[in-house]
Amino acid sequence: MKTAFFNTKPYDRRFFDKANESHRHELHYFEPHLDETTLPLADGYKAICVFVNDQLNEHLISRLAKMGVRLIALRCAGYNNVDLAAAARHGIMVARVPAYSPYAVAEHTLALLLALNRKVHKAYNRVRDGNFSLDGLLGFDIHGLTVGVIGTGKIGVIVTRILKGFGCEILAHDPYPNPEYEKLGARYASIDEIYSSSQVITLHCPLNPDTYHLIDETAIEKMQPGVTLINTSRGALVDAKAVISGLKSGKIGHLGLDVYEEEEDIFFEDLSGLVIQDDVFARLNTFPNVIITGHQGFFTKEALANIAETTLENLTEYEKTGTCSNQIAHTPPSK
Repeated sequence: MKTAFFNTKPYDRRFFDKANESHRHELHYFEPHLDETTLPLADGYKAICVFVNDQLNEHLISRLAKMGVRLIALRCAGYNNVDLAAAARHGIMVARVPAYSPYAVAEHTLALLLALNRKVHKAYNRVRDGNFSLDGLLGFDIHGLTVGVIGTGKIGVIVTRILKGFGCEILAHDPYPNPEYEKLGARYASIDEIYSSSQVITLHCPLNPDTYHLIDETAIEKMQPGVTLINTSRGALVDAKAVISGLKSGKIGHLGLDVYEEEEDIFFEDLSGLVIQDDVFARLNTFPNVIITGHQGFFTKEALANIAETTLENLTEYEKTGTCSNQIAHTPPSK
């Protein structure tokens, strides 16, 4: 199938070309995001492939349909960047990669927690400068802490397994309890109990209207002083301005982010020679107890290989049958 890939990097092409040796689709790679200015590049393609920061709204989807596009293949698990209702109205199927490597994101979550706790980023820079002082590098034992895990899908379960190995008590919250979860020795709790009882809170839930700005000023006020907050899920789960206030007051003791609400124009690009125009992001970067990584939680060779293989399998299945087992069905809101 002739497919246009938007927002691609050299590593995308390497893994997709390797996977395509067995699928033999006609793949065309474009570096820019899919937006109003780059939309004409999709003309003549039956399928397009996009990533997490390509925003497909009603207008773009309408124009894609007129161009003959019939499949939007997401090379990611999340789909909050696509207007599913518009896609359904215009007869465009949307498919995703539901699971590529939950271990990758789970392990990155623990990497952020450990680096923040033991000040690895600060110690690294000190030692390179010949400074071996330990002042300001004091950490805490993770063993025995109460950790709140919000979202108990595959990633949340793996994070819990790892933290249980550290000897943590786990509280979990999810509107759809996972039967596998309680077998791990964790228990479900209300969101308010998570906030009030946890020394560490880590987010692993999808972004939807119910979870938008889940971590806001009200939520932060309910947390323990000095709480560690980790988000490797979706940026808009966290109200960044509220978090800045929490950092300034000391309510939030450590913050680890692999995602950011306004990351679309920042992440995945080399902006080292430019001035960052996002004042909120720039302010977050000034705190010594904050570590931000550029949406790299998924970035392992295993995950990229799985993303490429599943995406191309989605294309192959659609081409052969007109359907796809990884289709995202639009569910109209209940009245």
